[in-house]
Formats: sequence, C-alpha cells, structure tokens
Amino acid sequence: MIPALAADFKESASLVGLMVPAYTIPYGLSTLFYGPLSDRVGRKPVLLVLLGMMAIATIALAFSSSAYVFLGIRVVMGISTGGIVPIAIALLGDLYPYEERGKPIGLLYGAMAGGMTFGSTLGAYLNPLIGWRMEFIITGILSGIVLLAAVCFRKLFTNRGALVSLPFTSIVSISHQLLTSKKGRPIYSYIFLNGMFHSGIFAWLGYYFGNRYHLNDRGIGLALLGYGLPGMLFGVTIGKAADKYGRKKMIPIGLLTGVITVATLVFRFPLWIAGASVAFLSLGYDMTQPMFAGLVTTMGNSSSRGLAVGLSASMLFLGYGIGALVFQFLMQLGISTALLAFVGLELALLLGSRHFFKSFR
Repeated sequence: MIPALAADFKESASLVGLMVPAYTIPYGLSTLFYGPLSDRVGRKPVLLVLLGMMAIATIALAFSSSAYVFLGIRVVMGISTGGIVPIAIALLGDLYPYEERGKPIGLLYGAMAGGMTFGSTLGAYLNPLIGWRMEFIITGILSGIVLLAAVCFRKLFTNRGALVSLPFTSIVSISHQLLTSKKGRPIYSYIFLNGMFHSGIFAWLGYYFGNRYHLNDRGIGLALLGYGLPGMLFGVTIGKAADKYGRKKMIPIGLLTGVITVATLVFRFPLWIAGASVAFLSLGYDMTQPMFAGLVTTMGNSSSRGLAVGLSASMLFLGYGIGALVFQFLMQLGISTALLAFVGLELALLLGSRHFFKSFR
C-alpha cells in the first residue's frame, strides 16, 4: 500500500516506506519486555491485553491526518503488538515436547502466512473501493472480535507451566548468555539476517510491481496473492517434515529457495513468472523462520523460555525493520542492484548453514 498512501498523504514513497521499520523496530524491542512478563504473570493475561491494544491502535491509524501522524501511530502499534507472536510460540513450548512442536508451530506460521496473503492482497485490492482508512477500521474491529473470543473461551491460551519470578535485573545477563552461547549464536544470527532478507524484499514488492510492471492497486494485490499461500496450505506438512527429518535439513532448502526466487526477480521475466516467484519466496520463509522458532524453544529452561523466544522475536523484527531500510537505501542504485545485494546476503547464509547447524536436530 506504499504507493497509495504516498499519493493520499502527498508525500514521497521513501517517507511512507518508513511505516515498515516504524512498526517492526519498536515491535522487536518490545518483545524483550513481554517475554519475561509472560513468564512472570502467565501467557494469557499478557496476550489479552496486547490483543486489545492492537485493536485500538489499528483503528487509530484510520484517523491519521498526515504521514507523520501515521508513522507515530505505527510506532505505538509496534509496541502494542510486540508480544503476541513470541508469547504464542512460548506457549507452544509449554504445551508440546520438542519432538512434537513442528506441527503446532507450522500451524501457527501457516496462520500468519494466510494473514499476510489475504492482508497484502485485500489491502491493495480493496483500497480503490473502500479506502485504506476503512480497511484499518475493519481490521481493528476484527481484532476486537478475536479478543472477545479469547475472553469468552476460558480454556484458550491455558498456561500449564508454573509461573516464575525471573528478576527483571537478570534479563540483560541472561539475554547476553543466550546470544553468545555456542548454540544461540548461530540461531539468533540467522533469525536476524534471514529476517532482513525477507522483509527487505517483501516491504518493497508493491513498489517493485508498480514500478517495473506498471500495475495499479488491484494489479499489485493480485501479484502478491501467492505470498503466504504455501505456508497456509503446507505449514503443517512442513512442520511435520521438520519433526521427522530434522530442521538442519530443511533450513538449507529454504535458504536456497530464497536465493533462486529473488534472483528471478532481478530479470524482466513475464509478469506471471514474477508472481510465481513471490509465492516461492514465501515458501523459502516457511522453510526457515519456523525452523528457527522450533530451535529457539529449546533454549533456556521453564523460567526463561519466554525471554528466549522474546529475544528471537526481537532479532526477527529488528531484522524486518533494518532490512526494509537497507533495501530502501540500496534502491538509490537501482532496484536490480538492491535485489542482487539481498541475493548475496541469502547466498552467504546458505553457504554457512551446513556448518552452523550440523549439530542440530
């Protein structure tokens, strides 16, 4: 929606494009707080509060009077929603043994992929019909309905693990241990760098299709339709394969998929090939980030699992924000140059993956 928002606010695409890091960087930083908080007071109370804050912030976006107000609310929204996904992953770590986590984590990421599929497509497609402000209002209302469902069904988000009181003064030291440990260093590094790769590409796909193929809002929406479909359709299957064959075998395949698909976008192939590449790019994400999430749930113990997962979400969303900024900077040299630079990043991750993950299951 970057082109449509830029036109409506009468601002440059570069300024409006900051809406991605304005959301993802505060999101990433806030996860460091929400993970330990959920360890202390329970997963469900924190999730319910965050769902409510998300609904309010989403509706507030619809009343933005300028691009700067919009960006400010995006910061607030990032802070408001920063704990939803990491706490959900930590909850799965509470409820399932490691050997059985692939399926539920695959289901979670499949749901996220489905949201991205319909969100990106409908966001661009419906904008000419109802306007982006009404889209945010509708999304906020839907978020409120999810909150009401979670409140009404008392068994949802039940936390079977015992609550712990991890001192907040220990967060920095434990985070440092997780990040620098022999096991944690490659996991968290790959989460950050792979997040940079996927967000940098995805954040500017709308601009890419509008600029290179001269598509309007609806055309952009249709071109993005494939993103998320593989995860939505095959997320559980991918998760089961990870449990059966091991995550260390899935990760290189996912990285290779990312390299090939983005390399395809560099060239001026027919539109249908570019659209298919978007779907395969999503598949590359589905075969990497959920694998890393499964590995992260083995970090720490019952008193610090929320912190370990929150730290992974922090790395992921900081990577999202920085990736979008780096890609935007590189586009000054041309969009093909930016794409090639990101291909190089993912290729480096691919070449190092066999070494860094050879000891993992």
